[in-house]
Amino acid sequence: MRLYLHYVKMGIKSQMVYKLSFFLLCIGQFFVPFFVFIGMYLLFDRFENLQGWSFTEVALLYGITHMAFALAEAFVRGFDSFPNLVKSGDFDRLLLRPVSTPLQVLGWKFEFTRIGRLLQGVLIFTWALSKIGLHWTLLKVICISGMLIGGIFIFSGLFIIFATVAFWTIEGLEIANIFTDGGRELSQYPLSIYAKSVRRFFTFVVPFAVVNVVPLSYLLEKPGYQSDLYAFMPYIGVFFIVPALFFWQFGVKHYKSTGS
Repeated sequence: MRLYLHYVKMGIKSQMVYKLSFFLLCIGQFFVPFFVFIGMYLLFDRFENLQGWSFTEVALLYGITHMAFALAEAFVRGFDSFPNLVKSGDFDRLLLRPVSTPLQVLGWKFEFTRIGRLLQGVLIFTWALSKIGLHWTLLKVICISGMLIGGIFIFSGLFIIFATVAFWTIEGLEIANIFTDGGRELSQYPLSIYAKSVRRFFTFVVPFAVVNVVPLSYLLEKPGYQSDLYAFMPYIGVFFIVPALFFWQFGVKHYKSTGS
């Protein structure tokens, strides 16, 4: 943990060398996804609801999804950029150090400019909560915390899985964006609007549904979601990191240097 905190400290120092650039990038990260939110607003202004979900309810999905994605991208950016380490041969140096390779890759690169996207997600989520007026209980606080934590682990697991593929492909695969950026965009809306095959995949394979739509249905006290067990369901997303790390270890064992 001390080593990881040292990595974080060094990452902050390096990115704050050019303070103006850092703050401009933060502003950009705030406003670029904001146009997606405006598009969502225009959609609901035209159709009023989406299969029983109001604009403020979907805004909750939007906010929590962007918060989780921003935190995952900020602190797991090393895995997202990992193919560059393989292609350059720099991963060989990581193997020689007496520190676990996942920790070294985590500390290799951070993207703290994602604080802009995080702030936007927090603002929209807070605004939507104030509009809905939930009846707060301890279980609902636990549920919301789990939605954020579970989302972070799922996005992080996806970054790790597609980083591992680079052991065989050398170059990163654009298909990864279908699951990372695409997963972010998809989970902004209730999964009920998608085809059955899509719902099943993002429930049982990449479990976005169990960290956003299902627990949010419990928070909003929608019919069929009254059981308190739903408050703990988003924590299932934490376990998505386990097969991702096993796959990473499998990839490391089969790694062959590029000779760079």
